[in-house]
Amino acid sequence: MNFRNNTHQAEYTQFLLANGVARTPPMGWNSWNHFQCNINESTVKTIVDALVSTGLAAVGYKYVNLDDCWAERNRDWRGNLRAKSSTFPSGIKTLADYVHARGLKLGIYSDAGGQENPAKWAGLYGNAWRTTGDINDTWESITSIADQNNIWGRYAGPGKWNDPDMLEVGNGGMSLEEYRSHFSIWAVMKAPLLIGCDVRSASKETLQILGNKEVINVNQDPMGVQGRKLRSKDGLEVWAGPLSRKRVVVVLWNRGRSVAPISVTWRDVGLSPYKPVIVRDLWGYVCIYRRMLARMG
Repeated sequence: MNFRNNTHQAEYTQFLLANGVARTPPMGWNSWNHFQCNINESTVKTIVDALVSTGLAAVGYKYVNLDDCWAERNRDWRGNLRAKSSTFPSGIKTLADYVHARGLKLGIYSDAGGQENPAKWAGLYGNAWRTTGDINDTWESITSIADQNNIWGRYAGPGKWNDPDMLEVGNGGMSLEEYRSHFSIWAVMKAPLLIGCDVRSASKETLQILGNKEVINVNQDPMGVQGRKLRSKDGLEVWAGPLSRKRVVVVLWNRGRSVAPISVTWRDVGLSPYKPVIVRDLWGYVCIYRRMLARMG
């Protein structure tokens, strides 16, 4: 990836950090996965209210992103984008005021097009970039996308994040265990955590996944190192990455069809086998003080 031939990596990183945006991966909600083009002003307002009332806003989901189909096809006579009068009759300013009044931020999709080879220039303009095709609500999609995003780990860091697309958690196409895996891997990869379901009708179990503060803290760790796949055999994988304060996050991921044990050594994840460690299960909210053979279904 070459953003500009005469721009060194350190200078590029400082450039992105200077704007103060996305020092940790962005968190919020995006309209596309669930609503696609069936979005309007009233729906967005009730989504905003639900982000607040469910407590999701309080744990960090602060962006409310309008994806495609919010704008008229033609711009005004000055060349400005125009909100669709049929679905956003009050205009974007009024909607933004509503979002801001509740302590959140409004994001808007736009796609200028016409520029090839974005890897050569996009990093100088954005704090995150898509690394894959569009996600869909299937196990095959999220596993494939995780593998694709894993390739680009060395380019991620504070202010510059690889984006494997929005979360599908809660949209109904996978099991709770699969959604938990989906959320875990996105967190470890330091992906933007953008909710893609209708939070107004989200189940208690969906909210528990999306609202897991300990997993969110992994994603938002200030060190900002993207976790990576360390080992894979017969659908049994070990993903890991360093965190601040000399901590390490590990995901034991069973991508197969049956229950199977997955083992990992301290050396595998960069820890000394001779020093005491505390192991914490972030989904069980418990600390484990013994050497562990983890089992994930």
